[in-house]
Amino acid sequence: MMKTLFLQPPSFDGFDGGAGSRYQARREIKSFWFPTWLAQPAALVEGSKLIDAPPARLGLDPILAQARSYDLCVIHTSTPSFANDVEVARRLKEANPSMKIGFVGAKVAVQPTESLAQGGAIDFVARNEFDFTIKEIAEGRDLASVDGITWRNPSGVLVQNKDRAMLEDMDRLPFVTEVYKRDLRIEDYFIGYLLHPYVSLYTGRGCKSRCTFCLWPQTVGGHRYRTRSPDHVVEEIALAKRYFPQVREFFFDDDTFTDDLPRAEAIARKLGKLGVQWSCNAKANVPRETLKVLRDNGLRLLLVGYESGNQQILHNIKKGMRIEVARRFTQDCHELGIKIHGTFILGLPGETTETIRETIRFATDINPHTIQVSLAAPYPGTFLYNQAVENGWLDAANAELVDDHGVQIAPLHYPHLSHTEIFDSVETFYRQFYFRAPKIASIVGEMIRSPQMMKRRLREGVEFFHFLRERHKAA
Repeated sequence: MMKTLFLQPPSFDGFDGGAGSRYQARREIKSFWFPTWLAQPAALVEGSKLIDAPPARLGLDPILAQARSYDLCVIHTSTPSFANDVEVARRLKEANPSMKIGFVGAKVAVQPTESLAQGGAIDFVARNEFDFTIKEIAEGRDLASVDGITWRNPSGVLVQNKDRAMLEDMDRLPFVTEVYKRDLRIEDYFIGYLLHPYVSLYTGRGCKSRCTFCLWPQTVGGHRYRTRSPDHVVEEIALAKRYFPQVREFFFDDDTFTDDLPRAEAIARKLGKLGVQWSCNAKANVPRETLKVLRDNGLRLLLVGYESGNQQILHNIKKGMRIEVARRFTQDCHELGIKIHGTFILGLPGETTETIRETIRFATDINPHTIQVSLAAPYPGTFLYNQAVENGWLDAANAELVDDHGVQIAPLHYPHLSHTEIFDSVETFYRQFYFRAPKIASIVGEMIRSPQMMKRRLREGVEFFHFLRERHKAA
């Protein structure tokens, strides 16, 4: 077994490179998702180590010192961080010339040969699901015999091996919480709408929806929802509860946990017996009767991708959602006491000045507990990327999707709507949603009821206004 280091490299200050289905970028307030995509193969490789540099605030020098004793380094990369990660790989090779270096992630899954051509220190990239791919390499397999990789042979020629079959029995995957316990400090991970400290993990991969912008289903996870059994999931939560008694909330980071409603209810009932509080990603179409079962068994919050308040834009991005259904679902959640963190995207195909105003009105009308407003990001490998290139909506200068500080830019523009108008609309959205008397009263009431929440909201407020100042510099 090769001594293996799994690495989320140092990057922009506060950069969330481990983000799941949505965007790798700095957030409005300090936010870090658990590096589950790296922790999963790390759990398969005996004696491995996972370093998640950004939340641990680790620079490169201490990592280079450790790397000298490893045979293999697996780096998670993304489109925004790729140039930085290539430089990290170069420095690792300088420190340890005999080390094999592989890249994983959606970026290299869809651009394997281009990625290897740009990164001379990279020995291989893993395409699609890479858990057992990395396990085989760590076991010392000849790269020529490993499915699912593109690699550089001793002559420097790039070789593309056959695809790896998708994993069907998801219960074959070991628990990531073992790696979290061994290598991470869970208090380093913050998400603004989740209770702190939290732990997130996946109970399945893939998403039935066909949203044109969403990264992981189109590049790695696929559009079939392949799931772990309810017993397997609950066994891991019980273990995590013992390992991390300080955790206040568990989050299921599946693209859409509610894609399989009977399974979601079965897991919920088992979680209810454990007495844990949990949250998950959901589509805005969950029936009220299911919502009630989930709530009665510990569900606190749903993360819901509304994306837009304009029906035509939802059709354009193949969201498969009707506005009136989303309204009814949201009202059900309000009445049942389930909190919602709503996510919205500005700059999608069909966006106009009026549709932006329409989406802001929709958000304030349905009034989720909190919101996140992102800019449409055409990642390579997505339908949106191909559409943007074909129609001339994406300039090469904006293809990295973030600025020099890791903050999202507005990469798309249209004949009737400029980069600047789309970029500026994010701040307008936040101000009109949060700077309303009822919303301010709700936040203040929350702070008064909880000293811990008061401390947290004040910190987040400072971070949010700092973020807005940085956006003004980038504009």
